[in-house]
Amino acid sequence: MSELERKKEDAIWIAKTLFERGRATGSSANLSFLHEGHIYITGSGTCFGRLTKDSFSKVAMDGAHVEGLKPSKELPLHKMYYEKSDQIQAVIHVHSFYAVMYSFLKQECVTDMVPAYTPYLRMKVGTIGLVPYAEPGSQELFGYFKEAVSKSDGFILKQHGPVIGGQSLMDAFHGLEELEESCRIAWTLDEGRRERVDSL
Repeated sequence: MSELERKKEDAIWIAKTLFERGRATGSSANLSFLHEGHIYITGSGTCFGRLTKDSFSKVAMDGAHVEGLKPSKELPLHKMYYEKSDQIQAVIHVHSFYAVMYSFLKQECVTDMVPAYTPYLRMKVGTIGLVPYAEPGSQELFGYFKEAVSKSDGFILKQHGPVIGGQSLMDAFHGLEELEESCRIAWTLDEGRRERVDSL
């Protein structure tokens, strides 16, 4: 098996696992990985529950479509994450329940919004930044992400969902799962804050 085939197998397994765990619904999620100077990203309209080796778009680092399906409309988020650091080799974006719910609360620190109630979020991801709401796939959203990307290690798009990078697809997957669990714990412990929901 080639290295590219192995990465695609990992991507398919991760996507199906996230779909089955309710982290992604319909065709709303996307993931990508780097390979030999190109970005491989799930195609527009693909479903995490039904990915195949043909579900990906091959894109140049400048964003130009090379081959395969039309890339996800949120490609610019992935591209900016890769430009942030050479250590980032994969990116996953989903709409997981607790991360989205926690993004509705008023945040005292938008560059480090999720409390470190357990050590594992810091160990696996680092700080989590809140990106202001804008319509998915919009230039406004990409502008907000560009402003935020250098200030935190992982991100939650407000009312939308987490975007997590890693040194591999499995690293990004583990970080994403840790973030969702940390948001579940924070949501449970911060019951008093639920009355202070930020403006929609």
